[in-house]
Amino acid sequence: MSAAPHNSRVLLRHGLATALLFAACLPGLALATCEKTLRWDNDPPFSMQLPDGSIGGIYVDANREALKRLNCAVTLRKLPWARALKELELGRLDILPGAFRRPEREEYAYFSGKVLPASRNLLFVRQDAFERWPITRLIELRNLPFRLGAQINVHYGPDYEQLMSDPAYASRVAMVATRANLWNMIEKDRIDGAIADENTGTFEIQQLGLDDKIKASSVVVSSAAAEVAFSKGSNTPAFVEQYADALRALVGDGSYEQIVQRYVAR
Repeated sequence: MSAAPHNSRVLLRHGLATALLFAACLPGLALATCEKTLRWDNDPPFSMQLPDGSIGGIYVDANREALKRLNCAVTLRKLPWARALKELELGRLDILPGAFRRPEREEYAYFSGKVLPASRNLLFVRQDAFERWPITRLIELRNLPFRLGAQINVHYGPDYEQLMSDPAYASRVAMVATRANLWNMIEKDRIDGAIADENTGTFEIQQLGLDDKIKASSVVVSSAAAEVAFSKGSNTPAFVEQYADALRALVGDGSYEQIVQRYVAR
């Protein structure tokens, strides 16, 4: 009468051994201890669809690698920014890279802290402007004939706001809808320079084939470190801390800079 239970135990052990062997043969599947959704959108070089149809970019690759190090599977969700914030609040999006900490966002999101290098806004200028106007701060443009271009409704930081508080100077600034218009105006000598995120500007100029005509100057208009936001509805403070450690390791071992170099050759 004891044979049946014994046989059951043998079969159970055999089944567990088979499952472990199967798991060992499929480590990518077996080691995934969590599943997280990660936001992306068309925002080169941070997130974008690549020529082969896959999704990549600095933020996408860096956060994928961080999740891989935490043995988490990743599902990408294409969302515009405002919708991504709402999905994060509702707990339907787990992770939102490139977010700045705001009191209203802290109601529904944890933040990684300022782990990744700061995103700098630089003054990009036409090649000959380097020699003509060797400035060190944006505010110095006030007394120069430098023709500045800027995007409508974009805030570049305190130095820019101070410069634009002078109505006489503000009236001279060429205001346009897109950065593409700004690069085109610099190429055609209609303006001398424009402000853009360091990585975004470098990427776009390279894509347009204008990197021999337009250069990033040493003028840092603003420098602020974005963070990674995590929905409180689907993450714990312990997980966020582990995630921040993984990002910190990416920066420390040079992996983050290698990711940047995939998209922006400096």
